[in-house]
Amino acid sequence: MAADQYADGSVPHVIPNVLPESNGRRPAGAAGWADVAVIIPWTMYMSYGDWRILEQQYDSMARWVEYEKTRAGDDLIWDGDFHFGDWLAYAAPPGEARAYPGATTGTDLLATAFFAHSTDLLARTARILGKADDAARYEQQFSRIKEAFVREYVTTTGRVGENTQTAYAVALQFDLLPEELRAAAARRLAQDVRQRKHLTTGFLGTPYLCHVLTRYGYLDEAYFLLNREEYPSWLYPVKQGATTIWERWDGQKPDGTFQDAGMNSFNHYAYGAIGDWMYRVMAGIDTDQAAPGYKHILIQPRPGGGFTEVKASHETPYGKVASAWTLTDGAFDLRVEVPANTRATVRLPNAQLADVTEGGQPLAGGNGISAKRQDGDTVVVELGSGAYRFAYPMRER
Repeated sequence: MAADQYADGSVPHVIPNVLPESNGRRPAGAAGWADVAVIIPWTMYMSYGDWRILEQQYDSMARWVEYEKTRAGDDLIWDGDFHFGDWLAYAAPPGEARAYPGATTGTDLLATAFFAHSTDLLARTARILGKADDAARYEQQFSRIKEAFVREYVTTTGRVGENTQTAYAVALQFDLLPEELRAAAARRLAQDVRQRKHLTTGFLGTPYLCHVLTRYGYLDEAYFLLNREEYPSWLYPVKQGATTIWERWDGQKPDGTFQDAGMNSFNHYAYGAIGDWMYRVMAGIDTDQAAPGYKHILIQPRPGGGFTEVKASHETPYGKVASAWTLTDGAFDLRVEVPANTRATVRLPNAQLADVTEGGQPLAGGNGISAKRQDGDTVVVELGSGAYRFAYPMRER
């Protein structure tokens, strides 16, 4: 990516950069796409814990953020440029247009949001690399962009932009809203999901939608979206025979015709981002930003949606981490594998410490696991490497 990055820091739409200029405009600099300059190195660092990827890419990351700042100007609102925006978001059929205003989220809002997010990640990167002056400067810039975002796109009652699911998902995922407005914005997002009874997000909003719903206490709404089988949904393509992720929510119609024969990929990752939520929330295998690369693993499954069995594993730099749970007649059974030379924090949902067993022995007793505690309706257990099995009657939440 850095090899094809332009001298001014802009990043092409595709790498290798094979697209021609059109009407004198370079095929580059689209928010959400070009932000890979920052997001991918950060994601690689979180996945593998190797800070050298950040060191290697730091100049490229900084040049992209500087390009964003230049395009945004003094008011820090990035407007007026071409962006793909929330690409291929749900669009209501003509007959529904009167009842549904559309899922269009302003490209300026999205560009400013990703400018803020990349600045935030760059500030964190600078801290990790010991670049204290850079970190302080980018932290201040992130704070100023957030202020500009709220001033331009957020009302005092927590309405964000065009009142779309993507507007709320991005603003909340990137922590762009003041603390006192976040609950109201999340409530508006969940209300829209319940009212529409489906998602409306495109390429930029979809990866964050279920994560944000879960984070703010709307787990049921997230599972509702996962389970939906009608268009638009993740399972509609499956019901149409799909074995790969489609570029469009309705790439193929129920009668077998194509939504658009000219641009209609049937193997296109973007909407497959729900897999991240399934690993981190359903199975509960999550990373800890304070100990990246799965040196410290979070195992925190969130049952719901009528599911009775979930199983997932991931090959970390230290070996396989696994989480598998069943829910049968109110009895929750969780099997966990923690790889060598790591540790894990396991959160058992809707549990009471006195009810939990591990390996058939009372967890509260002397079973060799000393670090355990009750945290509200959750039991928290600290583990070293090994295989474990927890069981208990799940309490109503």
